[in-house]
Amino acid sequence: MGMPTLAPPLPPDADLRSLVRFSTEDGLIWLAGQRMLLLHSASLGALRRELMETAGPAHARRMLMRAGYASGERDALLARQIRPDASLFDMFSVGPQLHQLEGAVRATPEVFEIDEAAGRLRCVVRWDHSWEAEMHVREWGPQEAPVCWMLLGYASGYTSAFFRRPALFKEKQCAACGHSHCLIEGRFVHEWPDGEQLAREYAPDSMLVRMDELQSQVEALRTELQPRDEQGPLLGRSRAFQGAVELLRKAAPTQVTVLLTGETGVGKERFARALHAMSPRMGKPFVAVNCAALPAELIESELFGAEKGAYTGAGAARMGRFERAHGGTLMLDELGELPLPAQAKLLRVLQSGEVERLGATQARRVDVRVIAATNVDLERAVEQGRFRRDLLYRLNVYPIRIPALRERVDDIELLAMHLLHKFSALHGKPVCGLSDRALAALRGHGWPGNVRELENLMERGLILTPAGGQIDVGALFPQWGGSADQNTLDAQGHITQGRAPACDGPQAASLYDAMQGMGLSLEALEDALLQEAVQRAGGNLAAAARALGMTRPQLSYRLSRIRERAKD
Repeated sequence: MGMPTLAPPLPPDADLRSLVRFSTEDGLIWLAGQRMLLLHSASLGALRRELMETAGPAHARRMLMRAGYASGERDALLARQIRPDASLFDMFSVGPQLHQLEGAVRATPEVFEIDEAAGRLRCVVRWDHSWEAEMHVREWGPQEAPVCWMLLGYASGYTSAFFRRPALFKEKQCAACGHSHCLIEGRFVHEWPDGEQLAREYAPDSMLVRMDELQSQVEALRTELQPRDEQGPLLGRSRAFQGAVELLRKAAPTQVTVLLTGETGVGKERFARALHAMSPRMGKPFVAVNCAALPAELIESELFGAEKGAYTGAGAARMGRFERAHGGTLMLDELGELPLPAQAKLLRVLQSGEVERLGATQARRVDVRVIAATNVDLERAVEQGRFRRDLLYRLNVYPIRIPALRERVDDIELLAMHLLHKFSALHGKPVCGLSDRALAALRGHGWPGNVRELENLMERGLILTPAGGQIDVGALFPQWGGSADQNTLDAQGHITQGRAPACDGPQAASLYDAMQGMGLSLEALEDALLQEAVQRAGGNLAAAARALGMTRPQLSYRLSRIRERAKD
């Protein structure tokens, strides 16, 4: 290959330091969208010792290398996004610089030769102050072989993900073996004579593979037992969700009329379809009708059918939804919007099992299981005279309340990833999942639109994220600005206090004029803004606080002051 191509100096790392955020209010540390941890190196040393003593040096080495590999892959997602217009070396340098910023080792590339078209790479990096070498020597003394296993895995994982082809490093010298510093060399796997053997170092241990296979089998069996429809199983592991699913499972083999309640967007139709799929009627028709979408003058003919000439325009006899669902299941969605005359006829059908078409003189027998669904408080509708009490009693035999998404926070990540895979396949656009910060924002959101809102957010996030990238919080919530109480790092490594953007002169003048025009005091304006933020966040104080650029305790304190003033 001739004389080696010396690597240029590392570029400035201000762009990387600006991605580090210390959120003092909630105790989180962020690197771009990834949650980070500050750990005592001694605690990692203790883990290393435990692995060495229980699994043996060979297994411990491979496990730590794989852990480092996964960490490197995560950091590689940032490289081309942070410096998209930089040289290839400056983009690649994100890895060594992040490794240094994270406190793992001071990494200095010495040789960087790359020909991507020809599939050639040679990268030599000097390591100083390796935490692994220090910890290993402190515990076991000087070594005969290199011991920077996790760091080596990081370099291999980062380089493989950065170039999108397998690349592995070898540790040529190690400070644990008496050298002044560590030195690693990386190449694409096919360039190493022993490349296949090196790659096997990152293969899961046979014991772990077997455990993973058993876990997959358990998950598969668990999924088969879950209620499902043609779109797949109902997903959720939270207690609130599992409670609703258990009620659904008990009702499935019976003929009981089921009343599904819950907010808009919680998935009432999915529950109804799953109930039908688990019931003895699964091979028969499932018919869903949205009562709110039908004109009042046509709803009776839609539900019960009509004979020829029953009304103007009825040129032929037609079956209603009850007859179409004969032998199967009829879902009456948005039942609270059904007009009172239709409610009376529905009650008769439920009691007698017979429908009478408009204009007919004889009733027709139907065998239909009815599933009613509503987001309306039917008890209140009865009190207001909008819903028949006798019909409510007839329908309320077996109610199942489907919890809102904010009540099943533990299910959000599971649902989000399922939807992400679905939309990735639909749009033919692969992405690398969700950032930790995006997941934290999803968990803190108020979800007024429930699962339907999550579905929309995941599709939008996928579209806004570059192919192969990671969906960050900005693609899901464009208005999300993070917490105002966040700090970052300066060039000397000192933590600096973050500042929210200032309101400039024209903005302040416009806001002042609006406040004066409405006759509001500053206190009244603040109260209105706080209450509006909480309402838009669906009562979620953490989400409302983020939108206002304050901490949750600050918002909670101001709201308590509003309540106190209201009592006076």
